[in-house]
Amino acid sequence: LQKILILLQVTLSVVVGKTLMILFPNAMKRYILKMGEKSRMNQNPKFSYENWGPTFFSFKYLLFVLKVKWKRLEDEAYEGHLAPNTPVVTLGGEVRHLLDFMEDNRPLILNFGSCT
Repeated sequence: LQKILILLQVTLSVVVGKTLMILFPNAMKRYILKMGEKSRMNQNPKFSYENWGPTFFSFKYLLFVLKVKWKRLEDEAYEGHLAPNTPVVTLGGEVRHLLDFMEDNRPLILNFGSCT
């Protein structure tokens, strides 16, 4: 039921977004660029709006958003409950699951970082 509701919500937002992009292209460009400021996507001069803006509200966009939202249904964590067994990718490109790295009663420590 949750997946159906997500499908309806995402499909509706893509249809509305695509319609608005056709009817009001300049206003939608400003709106999308404003959203891009939050992720600092706009700050890379080699990555212009023309490279990524038109992909918003496309069929590929719809499929990607659905995949992410459906995956997140499985990744909810609650205090006092077991951790979700989220899929992760090793440096070698192998897909494993988070709890595959547990050893006996030792705590599993996750360290998130980034390198540029």
